[in-house]
Amino acid sequence: MSSGFVTTKDGVQIFYKDWGPKTAQPIVFHHGWPLSADDWDAQMMFFLGEGFRVIAHDRRGHGRSTQTDTGNEMDTYAADVIALTDHLDLKNAVHVGHSTGGGEAIHYAARAKPGRVAKVVLIGAVPPIMVKSDKNPGGLPIEVFDGFRAAQNANRAQFFHDVAAGPFYGYNRPGAKVSPATVENWWRQGMMGGAKAHYDCIKAFSETDFTDDLKSVDVPVLLMHGEDDQIVPIEDSAKLGIKLLKHGTLKTYPGLPHGMCTTHPEIINPDLLAFIKA
Repeated sequence: MSSGFVTTKDGVQIFYKDWGPKTAQPIVFHHGWPLSADDWDAQMMFFLGEGFRVIAHDRRGHGRSTQTDTGNEMDTYAADVIALTDHLDLKNAVHVGHSTGGGEAIHYAARAKPGRVAKVVLIGAVPPIMVKSDKNPGGLPIEVFDGFRAAQNANRAQFFHDVAAGPFYGYNRPGAKVSPATVENWWRQGMMGGAKAHYDCIKAFSETDFTDDLKSVDVPVLLMHGEDDQIVPIEDSAKLGIKLLKHGTLKTYPGLPHGMCTTHPEIINPDLLAFIKA
C-alpha cells in the first residue's frame, strides 16, 4: 500500500505514506510541530527518485492521525514509531527528523530493536533540551513556551500563520523572499491537527531531555542546522548535541532558517544523500 494506518496499543490510528520499492533501503521522515508528513514533500520526491523506499507518518494528534487527547509526549511518540516500524518490518532504516521530529527520531533510535536503525539525521532539531534551567543555562526561558501555549489558545489560526510568515522560514528577515503559498501550506498542515495534541506537544518538544538518547545511540548521526535558526537556536541544540554523540557529524548552514528543508531543498537534499550513501 502507498499509504495507510497503523493502530497503536491504545487504539490510536497513525497515518503513514510508504512509497517506493519495498526491497530498497527505507528512509523514515519525522516531521516538526505542528505539521504533518506533508512537510517532507521535497525530500520524499527527491529520495524516491534516487531509488529509496520513503516513509513519513503523521504524529498522533497531527495531520490525518487520531486527534487524541492522551499520549502527546515523547515516550508515546517513540512507541508509536516502534508500532509503525514493526508493522512495516523496516530494517536498516535511516531516520530523518526535523525540529520536534528530531527529538522523536533520536528517542526512537535509542529504543529501537537491533537492526532497525542504520543512521539518524537530526535537522534543526530540539535535542539535547530546549528549556532553560540550571543545567541548561543557554536554553530558552519557560516563559517563551508559556507564550506559545497562550497564543495557541487565544487564536490558533492566527498564531500558526504568524509563525510560518515570520521566524520559521526566516521570512521576517530583511530582504527575505516570502512565499505566501509556503506559509499557507504550513498553516494548512497545522490546522489539520488537534489543538489539545498541539498544546501538549509544546511541553514535549521544549522540556524533554534527550541527553541520554544522544549518548546511547551507537549508529552514525548527522546534525544539520541553519545558523539563522530562530525557532531552535543552534548554540543550545546542535552545538551541544554533537558533544554527546558517539558517532556524530555536525554540518551548519550560514544564513539558513529553521525550515531550510522547504526553503533550500537543493542544498539540503544532496547533503542528506551523501551522508546516507557514505
